[in-house]
Amino acid sequence: MIAAERDLRTAGVGLGAPDLSHRFAADVVLAGERLGFETTLIAERWLGPDLSAWMLASALAVETSNIELMVALHPGIVAPQQAAKFVASLDRISGGRAAVNIVNGWWEEEFCLFSNGGTQADEATRYRRMGEYLQVLRGMWSGEAFRFEGEFYRANGEALPLRCIQENGPHIYAGTRHEPGMRTIARHGDCWFVNYEPDFREAEANIELVARDIAFMREEAARHGRRIDFGMSCHVICAETNLEADERAIALEEHGKCDRISFISAKALGPGLVGTPERIAGRIRAYEQAGVGTLMMHYHPMLESMELFAHEVMPLVGGAIVAGEG
Repeated sequence: MIAAERDLRTAGVGLGAPDLSHRFAADVVLAGERLGFETTLIAERWLGPDLSAWMLASALAVETSNIELMVALHPGIVAPQQAAKFVASLDRISGGRAAVNIVNGWWEEEFCLFSNGGTQADEATRYRRMGEYLQVLRGMWSGEAFRFEGEFYRANGEALPLRCIQENGPHIYAGTRHEPGMRTIARHGDCWFVNYEPDFREAEANIELVARDIAFMREEAARHGRRIDFGMSCHVICAETNLEADERAIALEEHGKCDRISFISAKALGPGLVGTPERIAGRIRAYEQAGVGTLMMHYHPMLESMELFAHEVMPLVGGAIVAGEG
Protein backbone atom coordinates (compact mmCIF):
# COMPACT_ATOMS: atom_id res chain seq x y z
CA MET A 1 0.00 0.00 0.00
CA ILE A 2 3.00 2.35 0.19
CA ALA A 3 2.87 3.16 -3.54
CA ALA A 4 -0.90 3.71 -3.38
CA GLU A 5 -0.59 6.13 -0.46
CA ARG A 6 2.22 7.99 -2.21
CA ASP A 7 0.06 8.37 -5.32
CA LEU A 8 -2.88 9.70 -3.32
CA ARG A 9 -0.65 12.38 -1.80
CA THR A 10 0.83 13.50 -5.15
CA ALA A 11 -0.97 15.70 -7.68
CA GLY A 12 -0.61 14.60 -11.30
CA VAL A 13 0.30 10.99 -10.49
CA GLY A 14 -2.09 8.36 -11.83
CA LEU A 15 -3.58 10.37 -14.66
CA GLY A 16 -5.45 7.99 -16.98
CA ALA A 17 -4.50 4.93 -14.90
CA PRO A 18 -6.47 2.83 -12.40
CA ASP A 19 -6.14 4.09 -8.83
CA LEU A 20 -3.90 1.71 -6.88
CA SER A 21 -5.67 2.11 -3.54
CA HIS A 22 -9.07 1.41 -5.10
CA ARG A 23 -7.66 -1.60 -6.92
CA PHE A 24 -6.10 -3.02 -3.75
CA ALA A 25 -9.35 -2.59 -1.80
CA ALA A 26 -11.31 -4.22 -4.62
CA ASP A 27 -8.88 -7.15 -4.76
CA VAL A 28 -9.18 -7.69 -1.00
CA VAL A 29 -12.98 -7.47 -0.92
CA LEU A 30 -13.42 -9.66 -3.99
CA ALA A 31 -11.09 -12.25 -2.45
CA GLY A 32 -13.06 -12.08 0.78
CA GLU A 33 -16.32 -12.59 -1.07
CA ARG A 34 -14.85 -15.58 -2.92
CA LEU A 35 -13.62 -17.10 0.35
CA GLY A 36 -17.02 -16.84 2.03
CA PHE A 37 -16.72 -13.68 4.12
CA GLU A 38 -20.09 -12.02 4.59
CA THR A 39 -19.31 -8.42 5.56
CA THR A 40 -16.54 -5.91 4.99
CA LEU A 41 -15.88 -2.71 6.92
CA ILE A 42 -14.90 0.33 4.87
CA ALA A 43 -13.28 2.66 7.37
CA GLU A 44 -13.17 6.45 7.11
CA ARG A 45 -9.82 7.95 8.07
CA TRP A 46 -10.51 11.62 7.48
CA LEU A 47 -6.89 12.63 8.04
CA GLY A 48 -5.39 9.58 6.35
CA PRO A 49 -4.25 9.25 2.73
CA ASP A 50 -7.43 7.37 1.88
CA LEU A 51 -10.22 7.62 -0.63
CA SER A 52 -13.53 8.73 0.87
CA ALA A 53 -15.25 5.70 2.37
CA TRP A 54 -18.55 6.45 0.63
CA MET A 55 -16.94 6.93 -2.76
CA LEU A 56 -14.95 3.73 -2.33
CA ALA A 57 -18.00 1.79 -1.15
CA SER A 58 -19.95 2.86 -4.23
CA ALA A 59 -17.12 1.69 -6.47
CA LEU A 60 -16.91 -1.63 -4.62
CA ALA A 61 -20.68 -2.09 -4.83
CA VAL A 62 -20.57 -2.46 -8.60
CA GLU A 63 -17.64 -4.90 -8.47
CA THR A 64 -19.05 -7.22 -5.81
CA SER A 65 -22.21 -9.29 -5.72
CA ASN A 66 -23.12 -10.50 -2.23
CA ILE A 67 -20.84 -9.13 0.50
CA GLU A 68 -22.34 -6.56 2.89
CA LEU A 69 -20.65 -3.14 2.66
CA MET A 70 -20.39 -1.59 6.13
CA VAL A 71 -19.32 2.06 5.84
CA ALA A 72 -18.14 4.27 8.70
CA LEU A 73 -20.21 7.32 9.71
CA HIS A 74 -19.02 10.01 12.15
CA PRO A 75 -21.78 11.92 14.00
CA GLY A 76 -20.70 15.54 14.09
CA ILE A 77 -18.98 15.42 10.71
CA VAL A 78 -21.66 14.11 8.33
CA ALA A 79 -25.22 15.30 9.04
CA PRO A 80 -27.66 12.41 9.62
CA GLN A 81 -30.04 13.60 6.88
CA GLN A 82 -27.18 13.57 4.37
CA ALA A 83 -26.01 10.22 5.71
CA ALA A 84 -29.51 8.76 5.33
CA LYS A 85 -29.44 9.56 1.61
CA PHE A 86 -25.84 8.31 1.23
CA VAL A 87 -26.83 4.99 2.77
CA ALA A 88 -30.05 4.68 0.79
CA SER A 89 -28.10 5.40 -2.40
CA LEU A 90 -25.51 2.72 -1.58
CA ASP A 91 -28.29 0.30 -0.70
CA ARG A 92 -29.77 0.87 -4.16
CA ILE A 93 -26.46 0.65 -6.01
CA SER A 94 -25.48 -2.55 -4.17
CA GLY A 95 -28.85 -4.29 -4.40
CA GLY A 96 -29.57 -4.10 -0.66
CA ARG A 97 -26.10 -4.67 0.80
CA ALA A 98 -25.48 -1.37 2.62
CA ALA A 99 -24.71 -1.15 6.34
CA VAL A 100 -23.24 1.54 8.58
CA ASN A 101 -20.67 1.61 11.36
CA ILE A 102 -21.29 4.53 13.71
CA VAL A 103 -17.99 5.97 14.94
CA ASN A 104 -18.61 8.43 17.73
CA GLY A 105 -15.18 9.96 17.21
CA TRP A 106 -12.10 10.35 19.35
CA TRP A 107 -9.56 12.06 17.10
CA GLU A 108 -9.89 15.76 17.84
CA GLU A 109 -7.81 16.82 14.83
CA GLU A 110 -10.28 15.14 12.46
CA PHE A 111 -13.20 17.01 13.93
CA CYS A 112 -11.34 20.31 14.01
CA LEU A 113 -10.68 20.14 10.26
CA PHE A 114 -13.76 18.40 8.90
CA SER A 115 -16.68 19.13 11.23
CA ASN A 116 -16.90 22.93 10.93
CA GLY A 117 -16.76 23.33 14.69
CA GLY A 118 -18.50 20.08 15.60
CA THR A 119 -15.87 18.95 18.12
CA GLN A 120 -17.34 17.89 21.46
CA ALA A 121 -14.79 17.33 24.21
CA ASP A 122 -17.41 16.18 26.70
CA GLU A 123 -18.02 12.45 26.47
CA ALA A 124 -21.61 12.56 27.70
CA THR A 125 -22.45 15.22 25.11
CA ARG A 126 -21.01 13.06 22.30
CA TYR A 127 -23.20 10.13 23.31
CA ARG A 128 -26.34 12.28 23.45
CA ARG A 129 -25.47 13.46 19.94
CA MET A 130 -24.97 9.85 18.79
CA GLY A 131 -28.38 8.88 20.14
CA GLU A 132 -30.07 11.68 18.21
CA TYR A 133 -28.08 10.77 15.11
CA LEU A 134 -29.41 7.22 15.15
CA GLN A 135 -32.97 8.43 15.68
CA VAL A 136 -32.75 10.78 12.69
CA LEU A 137 -31.21 8.08 10.49
CA ARG A 138 -34.03 5.66 11.25
CA GLY A 139 -36.66 8.38 10.93
CA MET A 140 -35.42 9.39 7.49
CA TRP A 141 -35.33 5.75 6.38
CA SER A 142 -38.94 5.22 7.46
CA GLY A 143 -40.26 6.65 4.17
CA GLU A 144 -42.71 8.85 6.06
CA ALA A 145 -42.69 12.56 6.82
CA PHE A 146 -40.27 12.87 9.73
CA ARG A 147 -40.12 15.67 12.26
CA PHE A 148 -37.52 15.85 15.01
CA GLU A 149 -36.47 18.57 17.46
CA GLY A 150 -33.36 17.63 19.38
CA GLU A 151 -30.41 19.18 21.12
CA PHE A 152 -28.17 18.67 18.07
CA TYR A 153 -30.36 17.83 15.08
CA ARG A 154 -33.66 18.91 13.59
CA ALA A 155 -35.84 17.49 10.84
CA ASN A 156 -38.63 19.65 9.44
CA GLY A 157 -41.16 17.00 8.53
CA GLU A 158 -39.94 16.20 5.02
CA ALA A 159 -39.65 12.58 3.90
CA LEU A 160 -36.44 11.28 2.38
CA PRO A 161 -37.17 11.18 -1.36
CA LEU A 162 -35.27 7.91 -1.78
CA ARG A 163 -36.09 4.60 -0.13
CA CYS A 164 -33.66 1.88 0.93
CA ILE A 165 -34.15 -1.56 -0.55
CA GLN A 166 -33.92 -3.09 2.94
CA GLU A 167 -37.39 -2.56 4.39
CA ASN A 168 -36.31 -1.84 7.96
CA GLY A 169 -33.24 0.09 6.89
CA PRO A 170 -29.62 -1.09 6.72
CA HIS A 171 -27.94 -2.75 9.69
CA ILE A 172 -26.38 -0.29 12.17
CA TYR A 173 -23.15 -1.44 13.83
CA ALA A 174 -21.44 0.53 16.59
CA GLY A 175 -18.90 0.07 19.37
CA THR A 176 -18.03 1.86 22.59
CA ARG A 177 -16.41 1.06 25.92
CA HIS A 178 -18.51 3.55 27.88
CA GLU A 179 -21.81 2.71 29.55
CA PRO A 180 -23.81 5.71 28.21
CA GLY A 181 -22.81 4.72 24.68
CA MET A 182 -23.62 1.08 25.34
CA ARG A 183 -27.10 2.03 26.51
CA THR A 184 -27.59 4.19 23.41
CA ILE A 185 -26.58 1.35 21.10
CA ALA A 186 -28.84 -1.09 22.94
CA ARG A 187 -31.74 1.31 22.37
CA HIS A 188 -31.07 2.36 18.76
CA GLY A 189 -28.42 0.10 17.16
CA ASP A 190 -28.48 -3.37 15.65
CA CYS A 191 -25.05 -4.78 16.53
CA TRP A 192 -22.65 -3.79 19.31
CA PHE A 193 -18.92 -4.44 18.94
CA VAL A 194 -17.85 -5.89 22.30
CA ASN A 195 -15.14 -4.58 24.59
CA TYR A 196 -11.99 -6.40 25.67
CA GLU A 197 -8.59 -5.73 27.19
CA PRO A 198 -5.80 -5.31 24.61
CA ASP A 199 -3.43 -8.04 25.87
CA PHE A 200 -3.68 -11.17 23.68
CA ARG A 201 -2.32 -13.22 26.63
CA GLU A 202 -5.56 -12.52 28.51
CA ALA A 203 -7.87 -14.24 26.04
CA GLU A 204 -9.63 -16.34 28.67
CA ALA A 205 -10.36 -13.31 30.84
CA ASN A 206 -11.59 -11.45 27.77
CA ILE A 207 -14.00 -14.25 26.94
CA GLU A 208 -15.51 -13.90 30.42
CA LEU A 209 -15.63 -10.09 30.08
CA VAL A 210 -17.40 -10.36 26.72
CA ALA A 211 -19.98 -12.79 28.14
CA ARG A 212 -20.79 -10.42 31.06
CA ASP A 213 -21.11 -7.38 28.81
CA ILE A 214 -23.32 -9.22 26.33
CA ALA A 215 -25.64 -10.25 29.17
CA PHE A 216 -25.85 -6.58 30.24
CA MET A 217 -26.57 -5.40 26.69
CA ARG A 218 -29.24 -8.03 26.14
CA GLU A 219 -31.03 -6.89 29.29
CA GLU A 220 -30.69 -3.25 28.28
CA ALA A 221 -32.09 -3.89 24.79
CA ALA A 222 -34.94 -5.94 26.26
CA ARG A 223 -35.93 -2.92 28.38
CA HIS A 224 -36.78 -1.20 25.10
CA GLY A 225 -38.47 -4.25 23.59
CA ARG A 226 -35.51 -4.93 21.32
CA ARG A 227 -32.91 -7.59 20.51
CA ILE A 228 -29.46 -6.78 19.17
CA ASP A 229 -26.53 -8.72 17.75
CA PHE A 230 -22.90 -8.73 18.85
CA GLY A 231 -19.65 -8.43 16.95
CA MET A 232 -15.97 -8.24 17.77
CA SER A 233 -13.07 -6.49 16.05
CA CYS A 234 -9.93 -8.62 16.14
CA HIS A 235 -6.49 -8.90 14.58
CA VAL A 236 -5.78 -12.50 13.56
CA ILE A 237 -2.31 -14.05 13.49
CA CYS A 238 -2.33 -17.66 12.30
CA ALA A 239 0.91 -19.67 12.22
CA GLU A 240 2.17 -23.24 12.29
CA THR A 241 3.07 -22.96 15.98
CA ASN A 242 1.69 -20.96 18.89
CA LEU A 243 5.21 -19.72 19.64
CA GLU A 244 5.64 -18.24 16.16
CA ALA A 245 2.24 -16.53 16.34
CA ASP A 246 2.94 -15.16 19.83
CA GLU A 247 6.25 -13.69 18.67
CA ARG A 248 4.52 -11.92 15.78
CA ALA A 249 1.88 -10.60 18.17
CA ILE A 250 4.56 -9.21 20.49
CA ALA A 251 6.17 -7.45 17.53
CA LEU A 252 2.81 -5.90 16.62
CA GLU A 253 2.39 -4.74 20.20
CA GLU A 254 5.71 -2.93 19.98
CA HIS A 255 4.71 -1.36 16.65
CA GLY A 256 1.49 -0.23 18.30
CA LYS A 257 3.46 2.16 20.49
CA CYS A 258 4.41 4.25 17.44
CA ASP A 259 1.17 6.22 17.05
CA ARG A 260 -2.58 6.09 17.67
CA ILE A 261 -3.40 4.42 14.35
CA SER A 262 -0.85 1.65 14.97
CA PHE A 263 -2.26 1.20 18.47
CA ILE A 264 -5.68 0.33 17.02
CA SER A 265 -4.26 -2.71 15.21
CA ALA A 266 -2.24 -3.77 18.25
CA LYS A 267 -5.20 -3.39 20.58
CA ALA A 268 -7.24 -5.69 18.32
CA LEU A 269 -4.97 -8.56 19.40
CA GLY A 270 -6.90 -8.62 22.68
CA PRO A 271 -9.39 -11.38 21.77
CA GLY A 272 -6.41 -13.72 21.43
CA LEU A 273 -7.03 -15.03 17.91
CA VAL A 274 -3.31 -15.71 17.80
CA GLY A 275 -1.79 -19.15 17.31
CA THR A 276 -2.31 -22.34 15.37
CA PRO A 277 -5.58 -22.88 13.48
CA GLU A 278 -6.73 -25.17 16.28
CA ARG A 279 -6.14 -22.61 19.04
CA ILE A 280 -7.82 -19.84 17.05
CA ALA A 281 -10.81 -22.04 16.21
CA GLY A 282 -11.24 -22.98 19.86
CA ARG A 283 -11.33 -19.35 20.91
CA ILE A 284 -13.76 -18.45 18.13
CA ARG A 285 -16.10 -21.15 19.39
CA ALA A 286 -15.78 -19.79 22.94
CA TYR A 287 -16.69 -16.27 21.80
CA GLU A 288 -19.59 -17.65 19.78
CA GLN A 289 -20.85 -19.43 22.88
CA ALA A 290 -20.58 -16.12 24.77
CA GLY A 291 -22.86 -14.52 22.17
CA VAL A 292 -20.57 -13.03 19.51
CA GLY A 293 -22.10 -13.52 16.07
CA THR A 294 -19.77 -11.47 13.84
CA LEU A 295 -15.99 -11.30 13.80
CA MET A 296 -14.57 -8.22 12.08
CA MET A 297 -11.09 -9.53 11.34
CA HIS A 298 -8.00 -7.79 10.05
CA TYR A 299 -4.67 -9.30 9.11
CA HIS A 300 -1.15 -8.47 7.96
CA PRO A 301 -0.23 -9.07 5.23
CA MET A 302 -3.89 -8.79 4.29
CA LEU A 303 -4.45 -11.04 1.29
CA GLU A 304 -2.08 -13.85 2.21
CA SER A 305 -3.25 -14.02 5.82
CA MET A 306 -6.92 -13.89 4.86
CA GLU A 307 -6.42 -16.82 2.48
CA LEU A 308 -4.62 -18.75 5.23
CA PHE A 309 -7.44 -18.12 7.70
CA ALA A 310 -10.08 -19.15 5.17
CA HIS A 311 -8.36 -22.42 4.31
CA GLU A 312 -7.02 -23.41 7.74
CA VAL A 313 -9.42 -21.98 10.35
CA MET A 314 -12.83 -21.56 8.75
CA PRO A 315 -13.26 -25.30 8.09
CA LEU A 316 -12.72 -25.90 11.83
CA VAL A 317 -15.53 -23.51 12.83
CA GLY A 318 -17.86 -24.00 9.90
CA GLY A 319 -17.33 -20.46 8.62
CA ALA A 320 -20.35 -19.35 10.64
CA ILE A 321 -19.18 -15.95 11.90
CA VAL A 322 -16.90 -14.22 9.49
CA ALA A 323 -16.29 -10.72 8.24
CA GLY A 324 -13.32 -8.73 7.04
CA GLU A 325 -12.03 -5.20 7.04
CA GLY A 326 -11.55 -3.58 3.65
